[in-house]
Amino acid sequence: MARINIPLDALTSRLNLQGRFDSVRSQSIANRFANLKPISEFLDLKRLSKPKDFGDVQNRVNYNLSYFSSNYAAVFLMLSIYSLLTNLTLLFVIVLVVGGMFGIGKLGGRDLDVGFARATTSQLYTGLFVIAVPLGLWASPIQTVLWLIGASGVTILGHASFMEKDVAASFSEEAV
Repeated sequence: MARINIPLDALTSRLNLQGRFDSVRSQSIANRFANLKPISEFLDLKRLSKPKDFGDVQNRVNYNLSYFSSNYAAVFLMLSIYSLLTNLTLLFVIVLVVGGMFGIGKLGGRDLDVGFARATTSQLYTGLFVIAVPLGLWASPIQTVLWLIGASGVTILGHASFMEKDVAASFSEEAV
């Protein structure tokens, strides 16, 4: 399976986040999810408690975001799948565009000859664009992305702020 390279330089150069995504870029998807914590540890109700103050929230969030990072990525992935399954129009538009681009690419630059009509690749791309843009706007992708950001933010930051640190991590921090 080929590795997917995400061009993060376009984002990180404007937001001054150059070093933040280096670990994401160097890991494959299989390695990213290799260190998933067990569900019993991720949803341990005995470790849930209300933080004392905002400093405690910051400490918990900093620790849990790194400790459960693969679990949080899985939560984001599941919420993404859920948002696509509840917005079937957007899912259809994504499948249409990906399938159309794949089909046009399979032509290899040749014209599409259907017998009674002939279409060049630029006409096919234009037709795909003319159909996909209005359908894409009707499918409300901005609303779906904003819901996904809100739902994952509340879920992940809520879990990270209410989940206490490990006992071993608390003791190692106090030993300093």
